[in-house]
Amino acid sequence: MAGARPRTLPAAVVPVAVGSGVAAGYGQFSLWRASAALIVALALQVGVNYANDFSDGVRGTDERRVGPARLVGSGLAAPARVLTAALISFAVACAAGLVLAAAVSWWLVPVGAAAVAAAWFYTGGRHPYGYRALGELSVFVFFGLAAVTGTAYVQMDRLSWLAVAASVPVGLLACALLVINNLRDIPSDQMSGKRTLAVVIGDRRTRLLYVGCVAAPFCVALALAPVAPVALVTLAAVPFALPPARQVLAEAAGSELIAALAQTGRLQLAFGALLTAGLAIRL
Repeated sequence: MAGARPRTLPAAVVPVAVGSGVAAGYGQFSLWRASAALIVALALQVGVNYANDFSDGVRGTDERRVGPARLVGSGLAAPARVLTAALISFAVACAAGLVLAAAVSWWLVPVGAAAVAAAWFYTGGRHPYGYRALGELSVFVFFGLAAVTGTAYVQMDRLSWLAVAASVPVGLLACALLVINNLRDIPSDQMSGKRTLAVVIGDRRTRLLYVGCVAAPFCVALALAPVAPVALVTLAAVPFALPPARQVLAEAAGSELIAALAQTGRLQLAFGALLTAGLAIRL
C-alpha cells in the first residue's frame, strides 16, 4: 500500500473531476463513463508509481533518497514483485480504457497506449526521458491536457475548448508536485546522474518555476471568468498556495520540503474541487 503512494492519487482524481465538471456544465455528465475514466486514471497513477519504484530501484537511483523509502531501493520488496504490481495496474487501466473505447471511439486506444508508454519510459527502458529533463512536460500533457480533455470527451462525445482551457491549471499544479519533489532531490539526483529539469536549471530557477506553477492556475481561472464566472470560486484556494510558496522561496531544502510537498497536494485538491464546481455550475 505504501509503495502505491496514496498521497499521489489526487493527481489522478483532480483531472477526472474537472473534466466531469466541464461535461456537467454542458448537461452531459455520465456517471458510468466518469467512473471508468477515474479507474483508468487511478490505475495509471499507481502503475507509474510502481514502475518508477522498480526502474529507479534497479538502477540504484533511490539508494540515497531524502524522501519516503522506496520498495526496491530500500530492499522492502523484490524487484520482480514490484514489476508485477506495475503490470497488473497497467492491465486494469487498459481494461477500463477498452470499455470506454468500445462505447465512445476506438481512437481512445492509441491515446491510452501512449499514456501507458509514457508511464513506463519515464524512468524505464534504456533511455528514460525522466532522466532528460522531460518529466514536467509529460506530466502536463498526461495529467493535465489528456486527462481533463479525455474525461470530458468520453462523456460529451466531442472535444471542448473549455476542457482544453481547464486542463492548463490542472496540468500546472500536477507539475508543481513534480517540481518540488525534484527540487528536494537535486543533490541525490546529481550524484546518481539523473538529470531532471531541476538538476538542469538549478536550485534557484527551480524555486521560481514552482511558484509559477502554483500562481498561474489562478490567472487561468480569471481568464475563464467571462464564460464560466463561477470558476472565480477557485480564488478561495489562494490561502492553500501561500505557505508552500513561502517555504520554497525561503530556501527550504531536503526534508523541509516534504511538508511543502504535502501542502501542494492539498492545494491541488482544493483548487480542483473548486474548479470542478465552478465549471459544473453555468450561469
